Amino acid sequence: MENEIENLHSPFIPRDEHHQDEKNEESQRLISSSSTKSTENSPVKQVALTVPITDDPELPVLTFRTWVLGIAAQIAVVPLGHWMASNLPNGSLFRGTRWEFSMNPGPFNVKEHVLITIFANAGAGTVYAIHVVTAVKIFYKKNITFFVSLLVVLTTQVLGFGWAGVFRRYLVEPAEMWWPANLVQVSLFRALHEKEERPKGGLTRTQFFLIAFTCSFAYYVFPGYIFQMLTSLSWICWAWPKSILAQQVGSGLHGIGIGAFGMDWSTISSYLGSPLASPWFATANVAAGYVLLMYVVVPITYWLNIYKAKTFPIFSNHLFTSTGSIYNVSAIVDSNFHFNQEAYDKQGPLYLSTFFTMTYGVGFAALSATIVHVALFHGREIWDQSKASLKEKKMDIHTKLMRRYKEAPDWWFWVILVVNIAVAIFACEYYKEQLQLPWWGVLLACAIAFIFTLPIGVITAIANQAPHLNVITEYIIGYIYPGYPVANMCFKVYGNISMKQAVTFLQDFKLGHYMKIPPRSMFIAQVVGTLISSLVYLSTAWWLMETIPDICERHNSSSVWTCPGDTVFYDASVIWGLIGPRKIFGGEGIYGAVNWFFLVGAIGPIFVWLATKSFPNQEWIRLINMPILIGATSSMPPATAVNYTTWILVGFLSGYVAFRYAPEWWKRHNYLLSGALDAGLAFMGVALYLCLGSEQLSLNWWGNELDGCPYASCPTEKGVVVLGCPVVD
Repeated sequence: MENEIENLHSPFIPRDEHHQDEKNEESQRLISSSSTKSTENSPVKQVALTVPITDDPELPVLTFRTWVLGIAAQIAVVPLGHWMASNLPNGSLFRGTRWEFSMNPGPFNVKEHVLITIFANAGAGTVYAIHVVTAVKIFYKKNITFFVSLLVVLTTQVLGFGWAGVFRRYLVEPAEMWWPANLVQVSLFRALHEKEERPKGGLTRTQFFLIAFTCSFAYYVFPGYIFQMLTSLSWICWAWPKSILAQQVGSGLHGIGIGAFGMDWSTISSYLGSPLASPWFATANVAAGYVLLMYVVVPITYWLNIYKAKTFPIFSNHLFTSTGSIYNVSAIVDSNFHFNQEAYDKQGPLYLSTFFTMTYGVGFAALSATIVHVALFHGREIWDQSKASLKEKKMDIHTKLMRRYKEAPDWWFWVILVVNIAVAIFACEYYKEQLQLPWWGVLLACAIAFIFTLPIGVITAIANQAPHLNVITEYIIGYIYPGYPVANMCFKVYGNISMKQAVTFLQDFKLGHYMKIPPRSMFIAQVVGTLISSLVYLSTAWWLMETIPDICERHNSSSVWTCPGDTVFYDASVIWGLIGPRKIFGGEGIYGAVNWFFLVGAIGPIFVWLATKSFPNQEWIRLINMPILIGATSSMPPATAVNYTTWILVGFLSGYVAFRYAPEWWKRHNYLLSGALDAGLAFMGVALYLCLGSEQLSLNWWGNELDGCPYASCPTEKGVVVLGCPVVD
């Protein structure tokens, strides 16, 4: 009977009364034996402190309430769910058929809440492929139809399911793959659903959450509207208001950010995720990588004037001419949306700021470091897991409990994979004039995603930091197929975002694993949520681009529609797609030496591995993770220095100070606090936009002048003239 629980209340899954087999009988034996071992728990300490080792398989999961509430916020669904449980009719529909289900199968429960959140999470993040549409329509001012845009968005978003299905046995079932970010969610679900008595002199988890949520909600009105300078406080700029050098050093938004900090949770968590969810070893690696790049490499290359660095801002993602003016990209695009060599020769080569150049270098290094690190430190585990997948394998308590439920079969994932690749090839071939990418480009992008999903998934699952493939995908197609910017962008989204989507799906699978959600219900909720979100996101973005004048225009500094992510995406398409890496990082380019970063990244993990073998008793050496350390600044741009400095500080206070010196507080409140801060920020952010932002109402006073460092973006080369900047003699 337990094997049928998953399907009993699911309106879209037919019931099968004859699926008991030897595997399920064996799983029941394992579960029964494990239930007597009350001390059995996860080998990962953070998981053992956070995730319950119990399961109630009688709880309905994929219910009518799940589908209705899947589009609501994580916190708001709790009262709505209880209201529906009290008021909806509890009779069954389609009684006596294989599609029988109930609109109200009983009290609203935690498993429904988890699945609703996963359903909503499928549409909570950015739909990456919309950057392609924005770049073509807004920046290049070329034609792309809604239907073609929809094909690209759908295929790139759903393609990751295929890779997730292939690698789930390596990245979900093993206890060592613990996915730290999920523990925030687990803590939140437990606080909202588990009953507990108030400890003497303290607060229940629910009370703590509500207080933290209320404070976060009320506070965000200040950095979000009244006093926006709280997002980046750069005291060095205030001390030396006329010094370019001081403002380059001190600015948290346009400089290297020494001494800059933010008193705004969105500043802290918007790019690197919650620092409260980051294990301390990962936070320390990020801190080391950030300090090395921003406080050592960038200043040295700038003040030594390497690549004419002083002609440009020290921290910028803009594209420049040799004289320091903004590069006119439109002038080098011909009427066929192709690179115009003659116009390029006339305007001259493209230059980058020293910061932008170095971020590409560390992107190269992080990629090679990821491959070598995973091979050296996790190669044996992956090989053992591959062999174990063919026979009975060692399971932790959570995997044993999950054996109660029918697994989503592999062929579901393979069908999604094959269909999406076929549709992507059709779109690129039939609409080649708009997308520019040939059929072989789709297959090559998929091959890259397949190769890197496992190593990047391993890094994310143990350290909560995910290296990116955007640079390498741009680099490869730019060399093979230069002069076609849309082809470059499409190749990047098929290679990079399908991998990122796979990692996101795997993370949600692990959350379902911790909360004992039937895998088939998980699969359906994720697929449907992704399809709905893709259509909604594209429709909304299309409407905004059609109705808002000068949206995403850089010259319109007074507009709230600045689109920093789209701007970075567009700049990258110019560098790698339109002009091509040969003319920038190759033999014809200025920045050829940056390619040595590939070698540096590959060598780094080898030194760490040799050190662990030479000094086996020094545990701290094993915690050095070169892919994280080297790729620490992969979110820059659009992330800035203040995002990193404040994130590192909070991560230190949580992951080291609280975890080590206040473990009981950390166990009860750390992840819960993260969820409360996220929720309060989200609710106030929506309220501010609906009440004030949509009406273009703003406060004009010095407290809303972000950063207060007007000279941070000025050049320091003698004689270079930039509007608003003093000329250096």
